[in-house]
Amino acid sequence: MLSSLWARAHQPTDAAALAVFRIVFGVLAVVIPTRFVAEGWVERFYARPTFHFTYWGFEWVRPLPAPWIHAVFVAMAICGALIALGLFYRVAIVLFFLLFTYVELIDVTTYLNHYYLVSVLALVMSVLPLHRAWSLDAKLRPHLRAATLPRWMTWLVRFQVGVVYVFAALAKLTSDWLLHAQPLQIWLGARMSTPVIGAYFDRIEVAYAMSWAGFLYDLTIPIWLSWRRTRPFAYAALLVFHVATGSLFQIGMFPWIMSVTALVFFDPSWPRAVLRVLGRKSDAPSIASTVPRFAGSRAVATVALGAWCAFHVLMPLRAYAYGGNVLWHEQGMRWSWRVLCREKNGSVTYRVRTRGRRFEREVAPRDYLTRDQEVEFSAQPDMILQLAHHIAREHRARGEMDVEVRVDAWVSLNGRRMARMIDPDVDLARVEDSLLPADWILPEPSGPPLDVATSALARIGER
Repeated sequence: MLSSLWARAHQPTDAAALAVFRIVFGVLAVVIPTRFVAEGWVERFYARPTFHFTYWGFEWVRPLPAPWIHAVFVAMAICGALIALGLFYRVAIVLFFLLFTYVELIDVTTYLNHYYLVSVLALVMSVLPLHRAWSLDAKLRPHLRAATLPRWMTWLVRFQVGVVYVFAALAKLTSDWLLHAQPLQIWLGARMSTPVIGAYFDRIEVAYAMSWAGFLYDLTIPIWLSWRRTRPFAYAALLVFHVATGSLFQIGMFPWIMSVTALVFFDPSWPRAVLRVLGRKSDAPSIASTVPRFAGSRAVATVALGAWCAFHVLMPLRAYAYGGNVLWHEQGMRWSWRVLCREKNGSVTYRVRTRGRRFEREVAPRDYLTRDQEVEFSAQPDMILQLAHHIAREHRARGEMDVEVRVDAWVSLNGRRMARMIDPDVDLARVEDSLLPADWILPEPSGPPLDVATSALARIGER
C-alpha cells in the first residue's frame, strides 16, 4: 500500500495550476506590503511604538529603525513581483519568506492567522520549483510552457490550505459559537447600519444561522473543493462566503488570500483549459507514465514530509493539552487557526511596589503602549506578563530595589460580564513565561454570556 501511495505521489502532473498559484501568491506578496506603506501602517505599527511585544523564543527579534524598516517592505514588494514573473524565483521566494516572517515576529500585537499562512506557504514554496511552467520567455512575454511536477507537490499545498479550514471549524465547535451564537450576536448587532440586510442583524435567528453556516462551511469546504463534481459550486460558494465576511468584518486580506489559495484544489491543467476557451495556445505537457526515481532519497523525503504534516496537525492541537478554555487563557491560541471565534475586551492596571515605599503606585499601560497595542494586549495574559517585566526593569534601572508588579486585569469574553483573568496577588515580576500551563491565570468564568442564549431561545419559543 505504501509503495502504491509513493508511486501515485510521484506521478508527474501538469504544473500549470501550481504556476498560477505562484503568480497569484506573488501578486498578493506585492499588495500586502504596498498596503502597509500606503496606509502608513509601517510607521504606526513598527516605527512609532517604543515597546514591542515579542514571541516566546524570539525575544531577540527587534525592529529596524526608520527608514530601514520601510525598506524592508519595499524589498518584500519587489520579491513579490519577481515571484509572480518567475524571475530569480528561488532567491525571491526565500528572501520574501525571511523578510515577511521577520516583520511578523517584531510585535505580537500584529499577529493575524492569514499572515501566518502567508509565511507558511512561502516556506513551502521555497522548496518547490514552481517557476518551471508559467513565466517569461526570452522576449519577456508571458508563456505557459510544458512542464510537469510530482503530484505530491500539489497535495502538499492543498494540505496546507485545507488544514486552515479544518481547524477553523474545530475552533467553532464550542457552546459559545453553536449554542449561544456568540460572538456573532455582538458583531452583527454592531453592523445594523449595513444597507438592506442590516435591519435583520438584530434577529437571533440570523446569528444562529450564520454561526452554524460558518461552522459547516469551514468543516466541509475542503471536501467539496476536492470532489470534481462539486468543485465549481463549492468555489462559487467560497467566493460568496469570503465576499460577505470581508464586507461585514474588518479582516483585511484574509478573504482574498483564502479565495486565491483555494484555486490549488482545481485540476492541475485548468489554466490550459481556460486559455483554450480564450483562444490562446499553450504547450501541453507530455505526462509520462513512469515514476521518477530518487536514489537514496525515498526515506528522507517521506520522513521530512511526514514530519512537516504532523507538525501542522499537532501545533493547533496543543491548546487542548492545557485544558480549560483556550479563548480565555490564550495558551495555544496562536498558530492554531482559531479564526473569528472570540470577542474579548479588557481593562488592565498595574500596581507597583518597591522597597522603602509603603503604598503601591498604579501604572497605566498607555504610558508604554500605542492605542493599537493597548487594545490587543489587554486580554492576552502573556503580553500582560511581558509588560509587567518591562515595568519592573524600568524601575530597577532607576535604582529602585525589590520591585514587585501586580495587575488588576479584567476581561469580558464573548459578551460575559468582566471577570478577573490574572491572580491579583501574584508578583508578575517574578513569573517567567514558558510553555507550561500558567497557574497565575485564573479559571474562565462559568455560565453562558450574560444569559443571552436563554433570553434568545425564549423569544424563539414565543413566536
